[in-house]
Amino acid sequence: MKRIVLAFALAVIMGASSAAQDYDTGFGLRLGWSNGLTIKHFFSERSAVEGILSTRWKGFDLTGLYEIHDEAFDLYRLRWYFGFGGHIGFWNGENTPWGVIGDNYTVIGIDGILGIEYTFEGIPINIGLDWKPMFNLSGYSGFWADGGALSLRYTF
Repeated sequence: MKRIVLAFALAVIMGASSAAQDYDTGFGLRLGWSNGLTIKHFFSERSAVEGILSTRWKGFDLTGLYEIHDEAFDLYRLRWYFGFGGHIGFWNGENTPWGVIGDNYTVIGIDGILGIEYTFEGIPINIGLDWKPMFNLSGYSGFWADGGALSLRYTF
């Protein structure tokens, strides 16, 4: 009898955790002031990591983020999230608004993120809207608040 109760409890717990999370991994496009690719992977029901490769001013930027997700507005597939992380970027000065011809820039900094996303039922598509401010600690240092974007991901 104890084995049956234990098996039933385990099945309920596993079913509840899989229903609370809409997908494990999503890969797609990030469209905003800088465009690029995004991949997000969940390690638990609420915690995920996201990697972003974006381009801007004929250079590129790599970002890694840790995110906390939770249900938004009591709607099943709508989730809000926030998080933090870091980035490294590389640009040629000829293509940046602040640059000097012949200078190259490598920036390293910290990022925050605040967003909301929806995963469609019946099709493996996720859409998200976020704001990702960043602060460059080295290179061309300073606060950048123009990191908003729309993300479209294929989920699996």
